[in-house]
Amino acid sequence: MKSAIIIGSGFGALSLGIRLQADNWKVQIFEKNQFPGGHAQQLKKNGYTFDMGPSLITAPDIINRIFEKAGKNLNDYVSLIPLDPFYRVYFHDKSYIDYSGDSDKMINQMRKFNSNDADNYLKFIQKSKEIYKAVIEDGLGSTAFNNLGTMLKFIPRATKLNALLPAYKVASKYFEDFRHRFMFSFHPLFIGGNPFKVPSVYLMISYLEKAGGVWFTTGGMYSLVQAFVNVFQELGGELYTNSEVSEIKVENGKVKGIISNDKYFQSDIVISNADVTRTYSIIKSQDESTQKTISGGKYSMSAFLIFLGIKKKYKELLHHTIILSHRYKELVTDIFDKHIIPDDFSMYVHAPSKTDASMAPKGCESVYILVPVTNLQSGTDWEEEKSVYGEKIINFLQNTFGLEDFKENIEFIDYFTPKDFLIQRNSSFGTPWGLEPVLTQTAYFRQHNQSKKIKNLFFVGAGTHPGAGLPGVMLSAEATEKLIKTYIV
Repeated sequence: MKSAIIIGSGFGALSLGIRLQADNWKVQIFEKNQFPGGHAQQLKKNGYTFDMGPSLITAPDIINRIFEKAGKNLNDYVSLIPLDPFYRVYFHDKSYIDYSGDSDKMINQMRKFNSNDADNYLKFIQKSKEIYKAVIEDGLGSTAFNNLGTMLKFIPRATKLNALLPAYKVASKYFEDFRHRFMFSFHPLFIGGNPFKVPSVYLMISYLEKAGGVWFTTGGMYSLVQAFVNVFQELGGELYTNSEVSEIKVENGKVKGIISNDKYFQSDIVISNADVTRTYSIIKSQDESTQKTISGGKYSMSAFLIFLGIKKKYKELLHHTIILSHRYKELVTDIFDKHIIPDDFSMYVHAPSKTDASMAPKGCESVYILVPVTNLQSGTDWEEEKSVYGEKIINFLQNTFGLEDFKENIEFIDYFTPKDFLIQRNSSFGTPWGLEPVLTQTAYFRQHNQSKKIKNLFFVGAGTHPGAGLPGVMLSAEATEKLIKTYIV
């Protein structure tokens, strides 16, 4: 029986673990922390339940493929709840759009702001669909770009689709109003991308959501983690928690196993779902060229998270709410390029108790706020800054956004900062998204799913192709599985 060790237990790791276990491999997953899930952790306090990472499900068909591979039915493990609208987006002038998969609803809302934009909505969705077809239906997202030939075959098609141009630039060809330009270019932010630099291949997300819907799971996103863990273990997979991998043993250019809790575990292959830079740092025999390649990448932004237990329900907040600053490009530039903490901010607010009442005490609201911030290259002392910054955000929500008596209704508060991503998750520079998905760090130019120098070392998850996000890391599991099958142990 062939054996595999997977470092980390995020959705990418669990997806690949299930796939290999279903093919009669012996798979062992090693997780640093007490609970599996990687960034998809859960916080429970005073009757409130909070998702600490991913907070929505898209492309459920990709998840279904994993369960089908294992001979299981997803619906036997989780209860999926469709959301409509997907999000409410508030703009700085207090106008808002309820972002929906329903074309008529979208067109009617858009017509209030710009009739030409409304007329172009379906044209944009068609463009998004064409990119979606290339990436999802035709399998480019689940195909490893480990050789230049694969990339060269993709470039003509990508060029024809304008998929290599910046996302915001392509969206602006269809839409004039600032609201619509944001609405159809912001999705890359969900995967750590700058909409003004990320290739417009990521505009496919608009169609992906429209085609497959946006979903939530009863009990929160961690119930999906538990479902993956259950299937993995039912297939015979072994999961070790509180088991950080301190070293990857390499001899003569080949992985032999790993060290965890001072014990040696041998394996035919090792797959890392951990941060790429972290992975190479625990290979003692790596050469200088590998170190330089990994350390020279441009890293994505980070996030400042606030978890709030609120003794009141606010009608202004939907399950998913986005609240925007008057600045878009300038704010993104401050975060990604200038590495500063600006005075203004945009935010994503998750209120799952709107859909699942069990996630908060009766009459109360479980609220998770994500504010995009620069990564730790800013030099910010988050231990000193977090309370001040958190207070600033809460004051904004009460005094500027207009949530009445918001502060006095807070009965629980906790923070998670870029420093926590570094310490608790081993995320380089405190970014959960890894390398920024600019063109020069996408597809062939991203960390390959198989190491160039150590042929039985593989990668899965946000740090490798196709990138971050729930669908992305699950597609990376498919891509890496294909490489493993072609590798002769």
